[in-house]
Amino acid sequence: MTPSRGPELRSASIRVALTAAAVVAVVYLVIAVAVVAIVSRTLTSQIDDHLADSLQHVAPNPFGPPGDDSPGRPDDGPFDPVIVWQVAASGTVTSSDDAAVLPTAYIGVSDPQTIQIGTSTVRVRGAVMGDERVIVGQSMSSVSQAESTIILAEVIIAPLLLGVVFLGAVAIGRRVASPIEAARQRQLEFTADASHELRTPLSVIEAQTSLALSHDRSEAWYRTAFQRVDHESKRIRHLVEDLLWLARFDSTSGRPNAEPVDVGVLAAQTVDRFGIIAETRHISLSLATAAGTNVVTVPPEWLDRLLGVLLDNACKYAPDGGSVSVSVATDGARIRLTVDDSGPGIPPDERDRIFDRFHRATDAVGGAGLGLSIADAIVKATNGRWRIASSAAGGASMSVTWARAFAGPKEAALERLQPAEDLKTRR
Repeated sequence: MTPSRGPELRSASIRVALTAAAVVAVVYLVIAVAVVAIVSRTLTSQIDDHLADSLQHVAPNPFGPPGDDSPGRPDDGPFDPVIVWQVAASGTVTSSDDAAVLPTAYIGVSDPQTIQIGTSTVRVRGAVMGDERVIVGQSMSSVSQAESTIILAEVIIAPLLLGVVFLGAVAIGRRVASPIEAARQRQLEFTADASHELRTPLSVIEAQTSLALSHDRSEAWYRTAFQRVDHESKRIRHLVEDLLWLARFDSTSGRPNAEPVDVGVLAAQTVDRFGIIAETRHISLSLATAAGTNVVTVPPEWLDRLLGVLLDNACKYAPDGGSVSVSVATDGARIRLTVDDSGPGIPPDERDRIFDRFHRATDAVGGAGLGLSIADAIVKATNGRWRIASSAAGGASMSVTWARAFAGPKEAALERLQPAEDLKTRR
C-alpha cells in the first residue's frame, strides 16, 4: 500500500467506527431506558403488594401504642414505614403520621396510585372496612433512589462502552480494510504495468507504419519493417493471452476437474514440443524420468501450462550452446519436477520476488514477467511446493513437488513426517 492511501484508510476506518459507535449508543440508550422502566415497575409492584398486605392486617384500631404487636401494626420489613389514614363515616380523617396530610381528592382511592404529598411522592391504595375507609400509603423514595443509582451507573458505563466500541471498530476496520486496499493497490499497479508493457510494442508498430507511409522505401526495408511488426504483434498477442489467463484464473471460484496425471509422460510431451526451439539455438535439452508411475492429481491443462512456462523460461535464458535439463523423480511420498538451465541464474535476493507480476529477475530482453506469476498461481492452486536454487551448470533450478496420487501407507506417513523445505520453498 502506498503511503498516500494511509490517511484515506484511516479516515474511512474512523467513519465506520463512528457509525458503529452511534448504532451502539442508540441501542444502549434503548436498553438503559428499558432497564430503568423495568426496575421502577418491579419495585412499584413490590410496594403495591406490601400495601395490599398492610390493608389485610389493619384492625379497627390501627394506631395502637408503640411496641404493640397487635395485628393492627403491620410488619414493614425492608420497606419504608406505612402511613395509615382512617376516614370515618362523618368524613373525619385520622392519620398515623400527623405530617402526612392526605389530599381530599384521594380520600376515595381504591386501586394503587402515586400521589404527591408535600414534597414526597407516595404510593397509596385503600379499602372499605365496615363503616370506615382505610387508606395506606408508602413513600416512593426507595424507587427514586434505585432509579438514580441505575441511571448514574449507566451514565458512567456509557462513555467507557462507546470508547471501547469506537477503538475496537477502528482497529477491526483497519485490519479488514488493509488487505482490501492492498488488493486494490495491486490491481492498480497491475493495470499500470500491463499498460506499460503494451505501450512499448505498440509504439514500435506505430513508428514502423508511420515511416512506411511517409514515403517509398526499398523492398529490403519493408521486409525488415514487417519482421519487426510481426515480432511486436506476437509479443502483444502473448501478453494479452497471459493477461486473459490470469484474469480468468483470478475471477473464477472453481477450477478444472483434477485427475490423475503422469508428470513424466506430460514432461516428455512438453520437451518434445520445445525440441525445435532448443535445436535452433543449439541448446542441449534432456529429460530424465524415474522408473514407474509418477502420478499426481491435478488439472492436466494446468500442469501442461506450468511445464510450458518453466521450459520457455529455461530455453529463453539459457545461452546459445547451453543446456536445459528436465527431471521427474520420486521424493518420498511426493513427485518432484525439476527444470535446470545454464543461464545467468536467479540472484538469491530476487528469489522472493520472481513470482510478482511483471517482475523480471534479469535484464534480458523478452517476456513481460507474467510467466512465473502464472506458474505460481498453478502451483498454489494444486497444493504444490516450490524450491528455487542454483543448478549444477550455474543457472536456475526450479523444482515443484506434489503429493503422489497413489501413495501407500508408508509413503503417506513419510509425507506427514517430511520436514519443511529450505527458506526458498514456497507453498
